[in-house]
Amino acid sequence: MNDVKEWCLYPDRDRVAVFEATGPGVSPVTWAEQNAERFTARLRTAGACLLRGFDVPDAPVFSRFVRVFGEELGEYNYGSTPRSKVGDVYTSTEYPATEVIPQHNEMSYTTTWPERIWFYSAVAARTGGETPLADGHAVHQRIPAEVRERFERHGVRYVRNYRPGLGLRWQDAFGTDDPVRVERFCAERGIETSWLDDGALRTTEVCQATTVHPVTGLPVWLNQAHLFHVSNLKEATRQALLDLMPEEDLPRNAYFGDGSPIPAADLAAVRRAYQDELLAFPWQQGDLLAVDNLAMAHGRLSFEGPRTVLVAMTGTVEGRATGEAVA
Repeated sequence: MNDVKEWCLYPDRDRVAVFEATGPGVSPVTWAEQNAERFTARLRTAGACLLRGFDVPDAPVFSRFVRVFGEELGEYNYGSTPRSKVGDVYTSTEYPATEVIPQHNEMSYTTTWPERIWFYSAVAARTGGETPLADGHAVHQRIPAEVRERFERHGVRYVRNYRPGLGLRWQDAFGTDDPVRVERFCAERGIETSWLDDGALRTTEVCQATTVHPVTGLPVWLNQAHLFHVSNLKEATRQALLDLMPEEDLPRNAYFGDGSPIPAADLAAVRRAYQDELLAFPWQQGDLLAVDNLAMAHGRLSFEGPRTVLVAMTGTVEGRATGEAVA
């Protein structure tokens, strides 16, 4: 198609390839059917591909575009944030507009991850609301070697407590009202479960801190310790929760894999590395973005005005930890 030009959003890093329609009415589905191999190859090298200026009127067109690439759309089971289903895709995380969602790779708090994350900007915010990206290998390299060594040696232990009114209910996180199905899912994934006296569910899972990208062979930072850790909460919220309950009952928290606390300085180093590698660009209505979930982390900046970004997940990658904590 001559009415689509290709360029790169960050050419100095060869990150985020852009395919831009130069005329009206270009179907992303038809274009993808004719250029799937080209698109996939560029996604591999650039970490993300942005389609801009195409005719994307609604969620069904977004879904058909994603399906061109041959993967079934994944379910958001064992999720960590609130989302709603729209047809066979999902809303992005439903947090207040004032909140910033830190950089993370989708589902990296467990040992099985989506291969790709797809975004559709149905309504672009008036200001803000970007979905910034960060190169996982570059983040890995920026983190001091002694910090990386501690994380890789121990892995990360995630402790989650599911209580109504405090984070997600277990029914919503696991997509079922059946405790037996929850226990079976967790047993298959090596996740410890405990049913507490008040009916809450506690899960504990030790996961990787880093992994090796299955295509590039590069080590990448792949965990959510900085996001799950209690230090990620605003100070007033953190103190209010700790006044109500002991630390082990918090909705979620993170430790080293052996249960020891993660030093605040280590988490600060991780957050600095993400910030230093941030690639943020404004959404335009109708934008489609495909992200290699192991190569690139993503997040969300605060915003003003209505914003609707839909999300799909495809492919499955099993854990390949570089440390000793996860086989």
